[in-house]
Amino acid sequence: MRRPLALLLVAGALIVAALPGSAAPVQRGVDLLEQERAALARSLADARAAARRSRQLEQQAEAATEAADKARRDARALASRVQEAEAEIAAAEARVKIIATLQRAQRARLASRQQPLVRLTAALQSLARRPTMLALVQPGSIDDMVRVRAVLATTLPQVEAQTALLRKDIARSADLAAQARRATRLQRDGRRELANRRAALARLEARSRAQSRQLASTSALEEERALGLGERARDLDALVGDIEASGSLRAQLAALDGPVLRPPRPQQSQVVENAPVATRSARPAYRLPVMGAIVSGFGEVATTGVRSRGLTVAARPGAQLIAPADGRIGFAGRYRGFGRIVIIEHVGGWTSLITGMDSTALKVGERVAQGDPIGRAGDNRPRITVELRRNGRPIDIAALIS
Repeated sequence: MRRPLALLLVAGALIVAALPGSAAPVQRGVDLLEQERAALARSLADARAAARRSRQLEQQAEAATEAADKARRDARALASRVQEAEAEIAAAEARVKIIATLQRAQRARLASRQQPLVRLTAALQSLARRPTMLALVQPGSIDDMVRVRAVLATTLPQVEAQTALLRKDIARSADLAAQARRATRLQRDGRRELANRRAALARLEARSRAQSRQLASTSALEEERALGLGERARDLDALVGDIEASGSLRAQLAALDGPVLRPPRPQQSQVVENAPVATRSARPAYRLPVMGAIVSGFGEVATTGVRSRGLTVAARPGAQLIAPADGRIGFAGRYRGFGRIVIIEHVGGWTSLITGMDSTALKVGERVAQGDPIGRAGDNRPRITVELRRNGRPIDIAALIS
């Protein structure tokens, strides 16, 4: 019959051990939570930056007067809005993950607080079921009751404190559940808005290209020539080199003087050497073509032993890609296991290579400005790699975008 007393004493000891500071902290997955918070901060920063760019681009579009130029500027602004929506969805997903991690920690904390209270309650219930007369006739029962009274006098204030903490934890759990519902709703609304913006961009992009694309026969010839270079090139580096050489030759030809009219008095004419043509060699203003976490940096060695010549970004499924800088399309299409690639020729011997794309509507010879939509990433864990070269030499992009 002393079992209830023993249970009561043990439960009281457990209540004391469960006081704050007397037990080991609950494992919360701190590292995981910090990673999720870092992802949230990055997504929010991306969303703010995209919103600022979108406002600037929309102002520029409003100031445009020529129809084709306005259409392209509108597409540029809408592409930035698409990237803004993608960043907001990434932030919403990060919030959902953070709340789920906090809920798991909260459930563990509730379980640790409830267990000793449940044991104490069970012991008290067992003690309450003992007949009163049994305590008077059983040897040692009076001494046991004195001990029980002492235990209760010590334990009950602590039970009340633990119960108050338990009520706070339950309220916190309810608040986390409400936050999870709000985050899920924001995530759903963000996806709907993203779909609407993508559809609008697709319509505007098609209209913009229809208005701005001219000399279709010349464009087709350039595209056939670029495809021929792709078939003959032994690898991607050779293809980029061929495109660079072609662009350099084209720039030299464009810099040549045009025909000069015969002077009215040839005998009085003088030979004057042509002044050197000024060429722009300054580095272009540069942006990453897609938002996401950088998973491979310049110069890193992959598991295959190949050293990276650019940056690889883990993009969202179907992410919008934009032109990193002004330039001319030197190649656009599939290439030997790299998915669809785009090579953009910039001024001053600079060239951008973007690989891992899923779709692009660009044509060889087409001019793009920084921020113009150039295509989309795939739907299955896409990895977009961007390389910047100057006269064939790889350049660390981080120095341009930091």
